[in-house]
Order: sequence, then C-alpha cells, then structure tokens
Amino acid sequence: MSTKRAVKPPPKAPPAPKLSREEIEQRVAKTIERTLARNIPGLTVPDLELKLDLEVGQTPKELVYTRDTLRLYHYKPVLDEIYRVPLMLVMSPVARGYILDLAPGQSLVEYLLLQGYDVYMIDWAPPRREHGHLGLVDYVESMLDGAVDYVRQDTGESELSLVGYCMGGMLASIYTALHPQRGVKNLVCFTTPVNADGMTLYKQWVESKAFDVDRLVESLGIIPGDLINASIQALRPLQRSANQLQLLNNVDNDAFVKANLRFDRWAADQLALPGELMRDFVRDFLRGNRLVDGGFPVGDKVVDLGKIRVPFLHVAAEYDHIVPTAASRDLIGLIGSRDKQEIVIKGGHVSLVAGGNAVYRLWPQLDRWLAPRSV
Repeated sequence: MSTKRAVKPPPKAPPAPKLSREEIEQRVAKTIERTLARNIPGLTVPDLELKLDLEVGQTPKELVYTRDTLRLYHYKPVLDEIYRVPLMLVMSPVARGYILDLAPGQSLVEYLLLQGYDVYMIDWAPPRREHGHLGLVDYVESMLDGAVDYVRQDTGESELSLVGYCMGGMLASIYTALHPQRGVKNLVCFTTPVNADGMTLYKQWVESKAFDVDRLVESLGIIPGDLINASIQALRPLQRSANQLQLLNNVDNDAFVKANLRFDRWAADQLALPGELMRDFVRDFLRGNRLVDGGFPVGDKVVDLGKIRVPFLHVAAEYDHIVPTAASRDLIGLIGSRDKQEIVIKGGHVSLVAGGNAVYRLWPQLDRWLAPRSV
C-alpha cells in the first residue's frame, strides 16, 4: 500500500501593520533621500551563510546570447529524447534567475530537464549607467524578441513555450499579445500582476508625495535594487522578524537553515532597474493601471491581452504579498485564449516556485499541463 507524504502548509505571513498616511510619507521620504545620497546600506544575509555551502544555480548551462542587459542561457539536456517544443523561462528584470535553480532537488530547471524539456532561461545582468535609457519597448521589442529569435534558430523549431515569473510574466504576456505570429505556442505565467489596484504596498509607495520618479531617474539614471527592497521592508517591517524567528526555531535542522538562507539571500539580491523602465512601470502600470484598463503603450503600439490566443496557464500564490491575488486574478479573463486555466496554490511568492512545497504542488501540475502541448 502506498502512502503520500503529508506536506505542511507554509505559515501565513503576519499582517502588515496599519500605517497612517503621515507614517507612509515619512518612510518613503527617508528612503528616497537616502537613495539619492547613495547611502542605502545593502541588505545582507546573516553571517551563518558564510559557514554553509550555499551555492546556487548549479545546473550546467551555457551562455548563448546577450543583448544589452539580457543574458540567455541554455541548459544541457539530460535525456536522450526531449519534447519538440523548447521552453524559455523569463525572469523578472528585478530578480536573479537562480531562484528557479536554487539547489539540487530544489530546482525547477533541474525538474524540467528530467521531464524531457529543452530549457532556456532569460536572466538579467545588473544594468550600468549607459543602460539608463532602456525602457519597456527595449525589453520587449529588442531584447525579448532577440532571445525568441535565437531559440527558434538554435533549435530549428518555429515554436516555443514562454514561462514568465512575476514581472517576467508581464513581459512574456505583452510580447505574446504584440507578436501573435512570432511562434509562441504556449504561455505560462507565475504570479503575474495585471491590476495595479491590487498592488497595495507599491501603490502606497509610488502615490506618496515624496516619490518623484522623474527626479529619481534624472538624478540616478539607474534605480538601485535596494530602493525596491526598502520599499517592501519599510511597509512590512514585521516580515523580516518573522522570518528570523522561524529560522531560530529550526536552527538544528541543517536542511531547513540552508533553504531558508538561500531564500533570504535571493530576496535581498535585487537588481537595479534602468531609469526609463522604472518610469514606464510607475507611470503606465502602478499609477495608470493601463494593462487592465486598456491603452498600455509599448513604443508606438498598444497592448491588448485579448489578442493572446495560444494555450495559457496562470499560477497564483494564495499568500503572495508581492503580487496578491487581487493584482493577478483579472489576467485569466483578459487573455483571449479558449484553452486557458488558472491554478491557485497555497504558498507565497517564492515558495510557489522553489523549495520543498513547490516540488509537490506546482512542478507536477506544470508538467501535466505543458507535456501534451509540447509535442
């Protein structure tokens, strides 16, 4: 008789404290001024990390294509027979790709390879000062389009599947809507925001009187990743303490400690954003909410998600504080595909895709959905 291993649901994050408008204004103003002074201290992983083997991104891969800040990697197939349709993972421009290849046994990339997929990944290099002019049009029409073209030529296949995580899902969705003839066969999005009214933390931040995005862009050119991290930490100050308490409660569990510190390291390892991309995101999404309301501009084009007609899967996390379900739930209705599905999984923004719970919850469902659509 077979038995199934019980998986304990992750604890819910503590509720964000109720901050007054005055407190929000003070926190935003303080963080902005420290950013402009180039004096935000980097968020560091505890010293315990130095005593543990915390290597990440260990699955063998090759850098095959670069353009501006884009880095396209190809992972070495591990099976003799692979699915016909290649798969390209699209990371968020503010996040490091190793969250999808965290460690052996905790790697979505490794899992996909073992199921027979030909896996590519778009990761992003930290932007330099000369990249400050890169906006959404450059990310979609130049960098992402170039990577899609490379994969099609490299594999000799006219079609590929796009799998985007968070803001990477936004990029993949926008690209698919604007280029229905470029060979996207399947589109998968993880925790992808589409309705800015549901992005409560970020809305509070960018609607503050102290948040002048034009001043930031003109003064810095590149928006530091610490500003984005500080935005979250300032409005959810209890989360960091809760994570540290959970770590202390499991200090004798070496596997738990390593996994926790890997997550912590990734969360603090935010990438900077080119100023123009930040300006586009704040103006047209967070403030204008034009993806859900219509009229979202990319260069001289306008995005209509209803033009996406390929098979579509969206996966949301029930306890996601980065992209709450209120921010993502409209996506499934906006997509024009007949073959579309949404899955809501218990977990948070990170535990959805990586770690022990993802192994049993997301990964098998993703494989079951992709497999018949990848032949």
